[in-house]
Amino acid sequence: MIPSRPLGLIGLMTLCTSTGMAQHVMPAEDAEHEGTWLQWPHDHTYGDGAEELEPSWVDMTAALSLGERVHIVAYDESELAHIQSQLGAAGVDMGQVDLLVCPNDDFWVRDNGPIFVQGPGGEWAILDWGFNGWGGDAPFALDDAVPACIGDHLGLPVIDLGAMVLEGGAVEVDGNGTLIATRSAVTGEDRNPDLTEAEIESYLSEYLGIDHFIWLDGQFGGAEDITDMHIDAFVKFVGGQTVVTMSDADLEYWYVSPSDRAILDAATDADGNPYARVELPLTQFPVFTSAGLNVGYRASYVNFYVANAVVLVPHYSDPMDTVALDIIQDLYPTKSAVGIACQDMLQWGGMVHCVTQQQPAGAPFITSVESPTAPPLASEFAHYDMLGRPVRHPAVGQLLLQLSTVGPVRKTIITVPD
Repeated sequence: MIPSRPLGLIGLMTLCTSTGMAQHVMPAEDAEHEGTWLQWPHDHTYGDGAEELEPSWVDMTAALSLGERVHIVAYDESELAHIQSQLGAAGVDMGQVDLLVCPNDDFWVRDNGPIFVQGPGGEWAILDWGFNGWGGDAPFALDDAVPACIGDHLGLPVIDLGAMVLEGGAVEVDGNGTLIATRSAVTGEDRNPDLTEAEIESYLSEYLGIDHFIWLDGQFGGAEDITDMHIDAFVKFVGGQTVVTMSDADLEYWYVSPSDRAILDAATDADGNPYARVELPLTQFPVFTSAGLNVGYRASYVNFYVANAVVLVPHYSDPMDTVALDIIQDLYPTKSAVGIACQDMLQWGGMVHCVTQQQPAGAPFITSVESPTAPPLASEFAHYDMLGRPVRHPAVGQLLLQLSTVGPVRKTIITVPD
């Protein structure tokens, strides 16, 4: 069994010794974050639609910034200025926001963006899996370059895994060595025709730290579901011991086959222990966009995103919004469950988990702009914010942990003076 997070140097060395092959570990989503990555919607690829989506991105940024940094990928400098204007007008704390220009095709950063992993010596790296637009169903050349762009900006090594196509939303990990996925979204002819399932598992073991696989067959979705049944729409791990999914009837509505439902019912962790099960509803009615277009089906709430201070929950202006929010709030009593409008997002094929990607605590980060009125901090001390991140350019009034670097070790909480 892979040890529970957080993994220090000793834990990682033990992991590599015990499994014989796991060189890197991907922390679970509900482990502490340094921040969250978003790709901002734009009209450069499809010509329109970004204006309807932007309010949800503003709301996500505002909510996420309460507990972590928000890293935003902008298409170009013009889009960057536009994003700053949108967030500033909404009163978002820009001290918690970083923007990076990196041309991109779309906004599904969960699928094409960086996956942060920790190596056997505790070092961080970005995995750059192959991305081919969900099997050639959408433009992808710019999106495929985003992980390398971010790695270059952060000064992190980028591991080129282009020999295997993998979208982040196609896999769900419990943080203790178990992965669940659908074959239709990972092993199919339009993703990895030249790799056997054993070879795919070898990649996932070596680079995500997986030693227990739960495979569902899934179903190819054609033009109606270009993800070919991504797992993050209907299964999610919570805390390493719980599976969040839907009722049997709703899974059937979601085209999950009887055999796949039986596998999910019998799923166990890497130690053979069955998971506790929590079921979320589908929307009561088929979803309508803000412009009144019928998307044509009832939508899932399982595609939520867990951050440090909040849990972002899909909302669709449906009676079940409150029911799902309350269930998820009970799952995370120390966080605030926040509804994010997803009816326009759903028209394009996804929800909040599809447009977010976590950067674990400890991975290098982008520093904020230096405050012009904050004095230099004493050089004989190291300074950290309340999430344990090093601070080089403090803001006036910011609360910091001060740790002596010379003489006896002393820890002090200070407020940056003006």
